[in-house]
Parts: sequence; structure tokens; C-alpha cells
Amino acid sequence: MSRIGVSAEQVAARLAAAPGPGRRAGLMGAALMGRVPDTAARPRGDHDLNPELYQPGRRLIPAAVLVPIVEREAELTVLLTRRTEHLDDHAGQIAFPGGRIEAGDAGPGAAALREAEEETGLPPARVRLIGQLDTYVTRTGFEVVPMVGLVTPPFPIKPDSFEVAEVFEVPLGFFLAPENRERHSRAYQGKERQFYAFPYGDYYIWGATAGMLVNLVEVLNPDPGG
Repeated sequence: MSRIGVSAEQVAARLAAAPGPGRRAGLMGAALMGRVPDTAARPRGDHDLNPELYQPGRRLIPAAVLVPIVEREAELTVLLTRRTEHLDDHAGQIAFPGGRIEAGDAGPGAAALREAEEETGLPPARVRLIGQLDTYVTRTGFEVVPMVGLVTPPFPIKPDSFEVAEVFEVPLGFFLAPENRERHSRAYQGKERQFYAFPYGDYYIWGATAGMLVNLVEVLNPDPGG
């Protein structure tokens, strides 16, 4: 049980009971745009807080990430990685384990599990996939499917030193607490870009990872105002 009273069983139940992926995105996007939601929802993405960044019809690279919720005895935690500084994309940023969906993958779930094992050493046998969040489109051209999985300890952690500088965990309750979600901005191509952020100690969780966490919070938090 986490400190705010969400158990692994409740996580699975709330994810199963929530509107389907895509419908959630439509409702979220409509609220941000101040209009009635369309039946056909567009994906979430960096454009959620920056509508001018949305490019319908843009060719995107299919990808998947694992959103690993670890069933620690004291409380549930979320497993995250810090990417190495030399990578071409998102260097040094906090991310979920994941990557491109390859031709040999049997869907986004298989891709997420494969990538998580390659990046962190997390064995797929220790992960129970329980659902997915809304597809998330990044500014860098990826169409990401976030797959939520419950992780049963103990499990080995063997980070891929080329891609992953660190693997760490953050209490799920931290993300569910409304006061820990912030909206920040910075200049991008001469314009001010808005984004979500979850500062946690020395870690600055922002961008696509924070956007997916906001989606997770919407699904798991039964209080719409929370």
C-alpha cells in the first residue's frame, strides 16, 4: 500500500475501469483547448500545452515504453532511468525504459518489455502488464505507447552503460500528490514552450516522461481535482 492509499490491485482496477486510450486523450485535449471533446481523439504529446506544435499527418516512428510500478512492501514506486549524456536524443533526461517498436516485436507490450530488459536488466518474467496509457507524440518524431506494468521484487538491475547512467525509483504517491505537479516553461525556437515537471530531489522529471505521468495520475487519482 502506498502512503496515499493506492494498492497494486487498485492500480490495476482503476486502469481497467478508465476510458480507453485515445478517449482519455480527447477529453484532456478538449479541456486544454476549452471546447467540447471530439469523438475521434488526437494523441497526447508535447503539443498538449503548446497547440501550435501539433502537426497532424506527420510521419512518426512507432515506439513503446514501460511504465514500471514496483510493488515494494512499504509503498508502490515508479522505476525510472537517467539517460547518458552522450546520446543524440534526450541526453541526460529522466525517462521510462523503452524505444522503437521493431519488426520482430509482437506489439507495443513486447517491445516495452524487451527494451526494459535491454536497458535496465529487468526480467520480463517479473513484470505483469496491466494496460496502457494514451499514445504520446514527442517533438522529436516518436509516437510512443506507454505500457503500464506491475513489477514484483526482487529483480536484478544491470543498466546498459551506453544508454543508461542510472536506474532509480520514486514513490508513486509523490506523483499522485497534486502539489508535486508543476508547469514550467522555457524558450524554444524563439517561443515560450510550456511543459509539465515533477522536480524530485536532484532529479528533474519533465517533458514526455512528465506528460505520461500526468496521464497516469489522471487514471489513478479518483479525485478529478487532485
